[in-house]
Amino acid sequence: MFDRLEQLEERFMDLEREMSDPAIVSDQPRMQKVGKQHRDMQPVIERYREYKQVRAGVADAKAMLGESDEEMRAMAQEELATLEPRLAEIDEALKILLLPKDPNDDKNVVLEIRAATGGDEASLFAAEVFRMYLRYAELHRWKVEILSETESTVGGMKDVTALIEGDRVYSSLKYESGVHRVQRVPATETQGRVHTSAITVAVLPEAEEVDVKIEQKDLRVDTFCSSGPGGQSVNTTYSAIRITHLPTNTVVSCQDEKSQIKNREKAMRVLRSRLYEVEMERLHQIQATARKSQVGTGDRSEKIRTYNFPQNRLTDHRIGLTLHQLEYVMEGKLQPVVDALIAHDTAERLKAEAVAA
Repeated sequence: MFDRLEQLEERFMDLEREMSDPAIVSDQPRMQKVGKQHRDMQPVIERYREYKQVRAGVADAKAMLGESDEEMRAMAQEELATLEPRLAEIDEALKILLLPKDPNDDKNVVLEIRAATGGDEASLFAAEVFRMYLRYAELHRWKVEILSETESTVGGMKDVTALIEGDRVYSSLKYESGVHRVQRVPATETQGRVHTSAITVAVLPEAEEVDVKIEQKDLRVDTFCSSGPGGQSVNTTYSAIRITHLPTNTVVSCQDEKSQIKNREKAMRVLRSRLYEVEMERLHQIQATARKSQVGTGDRSEKIRTYNFPQNRLTDHRIGLTLHQLEYVMEGKLQPVVDALIAHDTAERLKAEAVAA
């Protein structure tokens, strides 16, 4: 590990020299690339330099233990009692920082929520979960843009697709993909019985054009009149777009905008993200990196979480987490759950690295 850290520090210093080179400073695209590499490496290098400083302090303190002066030896023991635990903490932090990064963590996401089993109750819950993510996004100052939605007759959502843009959105929301189950007494229930319904949530990293190559010959584009609420021109012009990717039979529709051009742009963003996810899944299967835990697998066939309203309980089945703060979570205060999932994923990856070593 430390040989690798030495190499990284050398590379970091090379980047610093490049950032002061007038030839690179005047080349903005190259300067941005070098600057990003420098920023990405900085947390690791800062922690490694701290490690070396503390390690030197431990060595000095151990040397002082051999002094004849009793007061000096006592001072050395006090320093070791502080420095050695700190050295172990930094060592553990470095192991985490050196874990392979998910290349999608910095990406925006396409969020798709669909009502599944449970009819009207599922559509109501889909709308509530979408509001939960909207509030979570607001707390992080992320931008949310609805790409398409279909309302139910009871005021819920049969489905909704939204683009969420901001700082490291995918790194926080990637664990949300799966089946979300709700247990509660529906508003339409006259006998007070608890019903179980479910919705599906998909979190797709937004793919750039460089990530996925889409040939025009592989697309079928249909236009149609928008349906549902909206201005007069939305409902009477052929502004809605349906794009079918023929090789995979992937279909994407968008009717949110009055402009056919804007709807096509939005539909293509969703299509690229869906195709990118399919390709990532294929690569994961080939590499056999999918873990038994639902965390990060993208498998939506399992129930990942239960929202039990009578007990004010949220349970994430993947990591055995139970919180009796469901109202708090539904207000968008999802961070304790996200932090627990990240910690679990990190621990699993550290175990895998240890086995591989």
